[in-house]
This record gives sequence, structure tokens and C-alpha cells, in this order.
Amino acid sequence: MSQEANPAPRSLAEALRARDDASLAALLRSRPDLITPVPTDLTQLATRAGTRASVLRALERLDRFALQTAEALAVAPDPASGTALLGLMAGDAGDETVAAALPRALATLREQALVWGDDERLRLVRTARELLAPSPQHPSPTGLGPTVHEAASGMSPGRIQEIVTTAGLASTHDSVSAVTALTALFTHRKKMTKLLSGAPEGSLEVLSRLVWGPPYGQVTPEPAAHLRWLLDRGLLLPTAPGTVVLPREVALHLRAGRAHREPEPLPPAVEPAATHRPQGVDAAAAGQAHTALATVEELLKDWDEGGPAVLRAGGLSVRDLKRTAVALDTSEPVAAFWVELAYAAGLLASDGEADERYAATPLYDEWLERPPAERWALLAGAWLTATRAPGLVGGRDAKDRTLSALGPGLDRSAAPEVRHRVLTLLAGLPAGAAPAPESILTRLHWERPLRGTAGTPRPGRDTPAEDLRTRLARWTLTEAELLGVTGRGALSTQGRALLGVPGPGASGGPGPGGPGEGGELTGAGGVAGVADSTGVVGGAGVVGAGGLPGASGLPGAGGLRGAGGPAGGGEPGGPGDKLPVHHHRAPAPAPATAPSAPAPLVPLSPAEQAVATATAARLLAPLLPEPLDHVLLQADLTAVAPGPLERPLAEMLGVLADVESKGGATVYRFTPGSVRRALDAGRTAADLHDFLARHSRTPIPQPLAYLIDDVARKHGHLRIGAASAYVRCDDDALLTEILADKRATALRLRRLAPTVLAAQSDPAALLEGLRAMGFAPAAESAEGDVLITRAHAHRTPPRTAPEPVPDGPPPPDSTLLSAAIRAIRAGDLAATAPRKPTGTDPAAGELPRTSAAETLATVQAAVLTGDSLWIGYVNAEGAASQRVIAPIRVEGGFVTAYDHTADEVRTYPLHRITGVAELAEE
Repeated sequence: MSQEANPAPRSLAEALRARDDASLAALLRSRPDLITPVPTDLTQLATRAGTRASVLRALERLDRFALQTAEALAVAPDPASGTALLGLMAGDAGDETVAAALPRALATLREQALVWGDDERLRLVRTARELLAPSPQHPSPTGLGPTVHEAASGMSPGRIQEIVTTAGLASTHDSVSAVTALTALFTHRKKMTKLLSGAPEGSLEVLSRLVWGPPYGQVTPEPAAHLRWLLDRGLLLPTAPGTVVLPREVALHLRAGRAHREPEPLPPAVEPAATHRPQGVDAAAAGQAHTALATVEELLKDWDEGGPAVLRAGGLSVRDLKRTAVALDTSEPVAAFWVELAYAAGLLASDGEADERYAATPLYDEWLERPPAERWALLAGAWLTATRAPGLVGGRDAKDRTLSALGPGLDRSAAPEVRHRVLTLLAGLPAGAAPAPESILTRLHWERPLRGTAGTPRPGRDTPAEDLRTRLARWTLTEAELLGVTGRGALSTQGRALLGVPGPGASGGPGPGGPGEGGELTGAGGVAGVADSTGVVGGAGVVGAGGLPGASGLPGAGGLRGAGGPAGGGEPGGPGDKLPVHHHRAPAPAPATAPSAPAPLVPLSPAEQAVATATAARLLAPLLPEPLDHVLLQADLTAVAPGPLERPLAEMLGVLADVESKGGATVYRFTPGSVRRALDAGRTAADLHDFLARHSRTPIPQPLAYLIDDVARKHGHLRIGAASAYVRCDDDALLTEILADKRATALRLRRLAPTVLAAQSDPAALLEGLRAMGFAPAAESAEGDVLITRAHAHRTPPRTAPEPVPDGPPPPDSTLLSAAIRAIRAGDLAATAPRKPTGTDPAAGELPRTSAAETLATVQAAVLTGDSLWIGYVNAEGAASQRVIAPIRVEGGFVTAYDHTADEVRTYPLHRITGVAELAEE
């Protein structure tokens, strides 16, 4: 097509108008804030895309090389040619790697509407240029200073002429031409080399100090000779008294044309630090998954009768967190992780009562009844999507208040993204490969350089700097190991399934570029998926560069979907392409991308994540140990459980004995107190003997049998009821013994009869006091029956798991995208439809205004001629809009017409039409 038939766009709105639906969908998917709410037309979309908040959010999501490309455009002429941009990125030597990666970076900027225009007139969005261009207050990341024209704007014409003459140029008649001549000199490589060859000793050293930034320096009122030489030739220009700057053109010559000292076109490789057998990794991860289930169950069992109190400001007190850590036999940070994990999974919440306490939810009882693999999947899925960061517990918020577990202030919207990205990088390595944490952090900083304000260590150059994103990544590696998503530092099979990527059995190994660097993995069905530039691997069915989920096939086995432009070649198709576009130019082809750079991949949708979580549970199930139905009784009054026990056995053994040690095997110890606890729960000595005989692989040791019989013989011999309280016993000698014991003084006992003692304390205190004296009393009811005591399980009312705090508007699904694009196209059609000139044409964006009679006459005429009209319409809610309609009939105060904006036949009340205008002929 000729340049005249398809001229270059003159604004961002025109550039968006030339896009097809798939390209608009890619923009809205990558920048979801642009459709919250849906803009009325493409002009409003372009305006919103240029706002400071939206541009900042888009810049934060760029990788390092795409950001470097935007920074180079910010210091290039506006507009800039593709050749000039390539020179700034690749330098005079022409770095082939940079040149090969530049089309991908430029396509990313175009897709996100940060750059528009053809390859010969590239324009950076004005707001982005203002943010990235150098200024005295905000130096450019490139380290470049102002141009000669900008730096010389405040200089006198005479001084400019002196500089031009001293530099060996002919004097000019005005300052503008003089600055132009000086700029031409500084951009001419051979002339600049000749000029600098005559510099005195020390001048080049001064320039070398300023060349990579900052470009500003201080000089004295009487500068040295080598500085005077630079000032006289304009190689340093004054900006303020005592301050000079290195002009941008001079710096670029000294840099050999490069805008950045070290362009980074390729992502840093994630290097494996160790390699283990995949089977060993899966076994270690499964063992840790079993430990995670046991830990969460122990935590909530400890809080079964009502957990710690809720602080007034919300959360768990430091003292209660320490107690929980001691009970779980772990450190406080790890205890905070388990508490937050149970909360994120909906197993734990506050009961909402006046004396508010934490307790298990009804979901916890349902969770206990599920198979172990499903219980783990619920925990892992909640962890992957939770926005709460347990690692922040113990830190300080913006108001210098301590952040407590389960309290406010722990939500970080970046947490799910960082977790997903860290695990995806692990998935890009060969099965069993455990990376060095520093290589993960370096890679993450390359992918989102603006998200970590303090930076991330670079090997051999920087020291570690712990910004939030870096800490989130470190916490992810630790938490994934605790939860059993990884084993021995490598991603397990169930961890891969949790992400939805192909398992190690489908892996074709790392590519030639190193692990995660462009290698290939074979997806389900034998279809190869190619790792993108960030190391994410797609499986079979993954939509290609720019593909839209649901438009070119279902999401692949990897469950990761392409986001971007059209799914392939051919004519674009989409919800807005059926609208009449008589005033539009033919859609421009989608920007070309580098052949080896698929579009970025996005996480799974909720439905796909549910399928992936179920798959992970199915893969983990065979690796978890089977529950045992037996223990090994020993003569030292202990029982050894060589593995996890069946739930009824574990619950009964927890009542009959105390846990002495945990690990691969759990050791239980029988004591008089634990046996009495079982008897208080309604068991008899015969029941306990029968239980142990059925579940022990060894005979019941004689000491244990004697212990049970001895405690049972004494149990219930004393009876306690309410007087306030009384003690009843058939053996009056035993009551005499109690009265004679000095330890009974605090109980204030009084003999009412030979076999009855009364007390002022309540029955519970009396029970505890007599047990402390070595007796084994039992509580009785008003009828004289023994009261059976069982722990009362305290539960909260039904609670839902906490909702994650999103990082801005969520990515739109395909249904919302289709509706939004249709609405934008329709609104743009109504706003830009050519209209016949009238004497009272409305201003841009305003509704047409005509009288009721004129409106009716125009609509009736359009019914006869079949012409389309532009109308202003106000609905019942008072919302005004512009529409293009083709009237079909007018009757009863209503007009029935085909609405091009809605792509359907609708009926409009005439009294709600503010005005009409005829469309100009094509």
C-alpha cells in the first residue's frame, strides 16, 4: 500500500484506531487499568494510556532491555528513526545480539502503547518521555545530560558565537544556526575525533569522569587550563554559576554511540547450583508435605478448645506467637508461616465473640476428612495465590508499628506474582536441578527492574540489597521447601503440576542456551513448547505470540497462556470487526516481533488452577506414606509409631499418652496423668487393655499393664460434686488421710459425715487440688454417676478464606475483552463518523442538538432513503452516549433501527434522542 493510501498516524489515538481487535486485546490484557471503566472510544483510551499513573504501571512491568529501549527513545530525537534507535542501543560497533533483540523490545513497547508510529517515526508517549528524559532534578538512567540546544538555551548569543569560533567553525548570523552547527560538529565522528586529539593533558580525564553520568560537575570561578579548553569549545556548557554539564552529543561520541554502558538484551541465566535425582527430589518434597500436614493439624488441634486472644488492633500477640512456636517446636518466623497458611486456606479465623479468640473454622473438620494429598493441595493452592507475606511478621509498618501474625498490614499485592515467577523459573530447569538463590534474584530484577527500588545484586558488581521483591523471592524459596512444593531446592513433580507445566517426564532437556534460556520442553501430546525470553515454558496448545486464549485453541497443557497480538497470520477477526468502518483505513499489520521471542505468559485462570491443583494432588498421593494401624509398645512405658497413624488410632493414643518426640517416628509416653485422662474420657481399664492389644505389634509390657490397672483402681474412688463442692468416699480412712494432709489446707475442707467432705471451692478447683496431692478423684453428676470429660472443640461460625489483595485491576477474561472492544469500537465509530456540515455543529465529544420536529423529520427521511444517522441518546439512568443507527421504522413515539454500535436491532424512544445528524457520503 502506498504511503499516501496509508499515511503514518499523527497521534496515539490514530495509531490505536489502525489496530485490529487482537492487537487491542493484547493492549488491554497487558494494561487492564485501561478498561476500568471501559472507555467510550479510542480517543479516551489513548488519553487514559498517556496518564502518569498508567504509564508508571506499564513501565514497571517492562523487562530491563525493553526499559533500556524506552530510555534510549527518551534521549533520542522526537520522532526517532529505527536506525537512530539501533545506533543508541547497539553503538557504532553494531552489537549483533542487541540488534537481534531490539525488534522484540520495540514490539513490546508498541503493544503496550508506550511507543507509536512507524519505524521511521518512532514516538515515545509524552508522559513516558517526561519520566525517562534527563533533567537536573531527575537524572536519566542512561547518565546522559541535556542536548547542546537545551544546555545553551540560557547562554548569551555572544558567548555562543565565541564557542563556535573557538571550535573551528564559521561564525553565524544568529544563535540558532550557531547551536545547530555546534551540534553537527559534536555528532560528526571524524571531526570530533580530530577536535579531541588536540585536547590538553587532563581534559580527556575530566570527560571520562562525566561520560557515564552524572553529567554535571562543579568548577571554580577561575578554572584550570584544561577545563578552560573544554569550556571554550562547548565540550562543557555552564548550566548555573559554578556548575557545568557534558552535552548529550559529546557523551554519545565518547560512548561510541551507546546510550547505556551495558545493554542487557538477554535475560541472565538461572544457573543450577546442584543436581539431584528427580526421584530423590520428589521423595524429599513428599516427606516435607507430610510434615506440613502434620504441623497444620497440630497447630489447630492445640487451638481446638479456643486459641489465643485477638489483639485490639487485630492479630496475634508476640507472646502467643512464641508459645505457638514452642508448641510446634520451631522458630517464630516458621510458626508465623504456618499460622498464616492456615488462615489463608480458611482453616483458621477469629470467632467474632465479645472475648474474641482465634479458633478453627468448620472447614477444618471437612479438611480433616479429606485424603492427605487433597489436604496438601488445598494448602498449596492457597499459598500460591495469597497476598499475605508471613515474612513481614515482626517488622515495622509505615507508622513504626509492629506487624503481627494474622494482623493487618501483611498484604503485598506483588506476592502471588513473585511466587509464581520464582516457581516458573525453577520449572525451566532440568528435573532435579536446584538453582543458586542469587541467580533467581538477578533474573527477577532483570524482568522487573523498576519493581525493586533498591536493586538486586549483580554477580561481581553489587552487594545484596533487600528490597521487597527480593525478600518475597527469598521467602518463596523457603516457604516452598517447607510446604513440599520443592525438595532439596529443586521443583518437585507435584510442584510442576501445581503450576500447570509439563512434568519432568515430558521434558526434552535444557536448550543450547542453558537452562531456561530458549530451551524446549515437549508438552503433552508430543507438541513442543518453546521457552520464552524469560524462561517460561509453554506446553502443547499454548497460544503463540500474541495469541488470545480461546481464539486459537484451548490453553495448553502448561496452562500458561499467551498474551498479546493476533494469534497468527491472515485477516484479523474479533468482536469489533463487524462494525462498519467506511471511514477507517485498512488495518495495519501487527508489529513484527523477533522470531525467537514468544509473547509473555500469564498465570492460570481460577478454573485452570483448580485443575492443576487436582493434578498435583493426584501425583503426590502415591508418594505420601500410608497410615499405619499399629504401634510398638516398649517396656519403658513408651510406644513408638513408626509412621503416620490412622486417624482413630492417633486420636485415641493422643488421649492415652503424651507425645515425647516427633520426627520420622513418633514416641508416646504413658504416665499416670495420661492414663487418668483416658479414664476421664469414659474408658475403662478393660477398654484400654483391649485397645493396646489390638494395635500393638508387641505384647503389652508388664509395667504398662500394672500402670493402667493401678490408676484404674484408684480412679473414681473419691467422688466430687457441687456443694459448692463435696468429696464423697466409701472409705472414711481415706477422707481422714486427706484432712490430715497439710496440702489440703488451701482447699478448706470440712467433714459433714464419715464419708463426705465439703469445700468452699468449685468442683474443678477441688479436682485439680486433689490430683496435685496424688489422688485420682472423679467428678460425678447430681445423680451420682461419673461425669465423662471430653475436650470441647471450639469452632468459629462459617468463615470464607481471606480474599487476596489484587495488584491493580485483574486481567480481563476473553468475554470482558470482547465486550470492551466492541463498546470501544462502537463509541469510536459514533465519535468519528463523518457528518454533513450544519450551521450548529457540536464540539468534539458533545451530543448533537436538534429540535423534536427536526429529529422526527430526519429519522423519517432516513427510513425512506436507508441512510445511517448519528444520534445523541440519554438512557433511563441519565447516561449520555453517541450512536450510529440505520432507522427501519418510526411509530408510536419510538424508532426501530439497526444500531451499528451494538451490532443489533434496537428500539429507542424519540424523546430520549437529544439530536440527530446525517453522515457524510463516503
